[in-house]
Formats: sequence, C-alpha cells, structure tokens
Amino acid sequence: MSTFNTVGIVGTGVMGFGIVQTCIQAGYPTVMVGRRAESINRAMANIENGLNKLVQREQISEQDKIDAIGRIETTLELDTLRKCDIVIETIVEDLEVKKELFGKLDAICPPGTILASDTATLPIIEIARATNRPDRVVGLHVLIPAPSSKMIEMVRSELTSQDTLDGAKAFCESLGKTVVTCSDSPGFIINRLLAPYLLEAVRILEQGVASKEDIDTCMQLGTGYPMGPLRLLDNVGLDQFHDLASSLHRLLNDPKYDPPRLLTEMVQKGQLGRKSGQGFYAWT
Repeated sequence: MSTFNTVGIVGTGVMGFGIVQTCIQAGYPTVMVGRRAESINRAMANIENGLNKLVQREQISEQDKIDAIGRIETTLELDTLRKCDIVIETIVEDLEVKKELFGKLDAICPPGTILASDTATLPIIEIARATNRPDRVVGLHVLIPAPSSKMIEMVRSELTSQDTLDGAKAFCESLGKTVVTCSDSPGFIINRLLAPYLLEAVRILEQGVASKEDIDTCMQLGTGYPMGPLRLLDNVGLDQFHDLASSLHRLLNDPKYDPPRLLTEMVQKGQLGRKSGQGFYAWT
C-alpha cells in the first residue's frame, strides 16, 4: 500500500460509489461525501450489492465484505475531508461547478493533500487554477465499472508536480490498477478514441443500415470487443455519454463528436439505458 492513509470521495453516483468500493476493497478508510442522505443511502446499497456479488462468486469472504463496509464513513459535510490524504471528486461534468468545489477543497484540506478530478473531458488546468495548490491537482479518470476496471488515466496539467504524479500513480497502483499518463487534452485517450466509435454506431442504426443486434454482433464477434457499442452505451448511460460527446464537440469543434439526433431524442424521452430500464435495449 502507498503512504496514503485516508481517501475522500466527493459524489455518490455510479463513479462515486464505484471508486469508494474500489478503495475499501484495497483496505483504505474512505470518506464518502454526498449532497443528500437519500443519495448516500442509495450509494451504500449499491456498494453492498457489489460486495455481495463478490461473496457469491467466492472472490471475497463474508467477513471481507463486513470489514470493507466498516471502512466507509459517510457524511454531508465537506469539512470531514480535512483528514484525507487524497480527495477524488466525481460530481457533475460542469467546469464551473467543479472549480467551485475545488476552491472549497483547497480551503479545507491540508496543503499536502492531493486533489484529483475524475472528469472525462474537462481541462485539469482550469480546475487546478481554482486552487492555491495547482501543483497538487491531477486528473484520475477511472473507467466504469470502477471496481473491476483494469486501468486509470492519469492526466497531468502543465502545473502538476512530479511529486503529485508519483504519489497519485502509487495510489492507483495500490488499488490494483494499471496507470497510463496523458497530457491535459480534451477527452484524454479513452474518450478521444471511444466516442467517435460509439457515435458512429448510433448513426448506423439511425440510418437503418443494420439492426442494433447485428451492429453489436459485428463488433463482438468480428473484432473481439467484449460488448457491442449500443449495449455498452446502455450500460454507461445515454445521458452521461451524450453530455460527454457534447463536451468534446464543444471543446474540439470537430463534427465527429456531435451527438446524432437519435441519441438526443432518446435522452429527451428518458430512455437512458440500463438505469432507466429502456435504452437501445429493454432492461428488467
């Protein structure tokens, strides 16, 4: 384990509770900050469900699950994060909202605390400049689902110090993840490559070129992808991906990131994928 003792996670959504589960499984006492008691309770239920599945698969014991859950401290107060050595935010993908949060974290946390953002597209340098410690701010883009994903994108801004990069990498590796490092560019590596592929799959469906089943089968059996693009979108959440693609389109001014009409209409109808019960596929 690295020199980190306590981890802080801000946010209780899919990424928030997924990273919390990852940290507690690795043995870290973890503070999870939410905005409402209801969202915290929902996150805790998801974490317990995730651990129960590992118990059923005999990947961990029942006592391991109990011990892991005992490492979580939940709170509505950001001030609780002052005891954390690293804080990772997983809140809404809005630059101004993130900057406001990082300003607050900067005032609360000790000078040595690393402040990390799980943003998938936004510039780390802009988030860092909202603090008085831009050298201690780094991007840690964790993939969904966090507990089972094998890698983390570590994003360095021009102001991130080497000491911060070394510490953040050691922390991620202590979670059992492979770390790839990239510069502070919209979409980083994963989404810069993945977004055009997923959007083109939606366009092919929209144009009536092929059925959703055949599109997914082509990419699974034809290229060895573990999941077809439309099924993957259902799992990610169509609203989250729509926001991501729109952000890349705005930041890069490249038409290949412009969300197709079909995707926009599905989001407007509340057809968000697995989490809403209906996306490209029906989910029960």
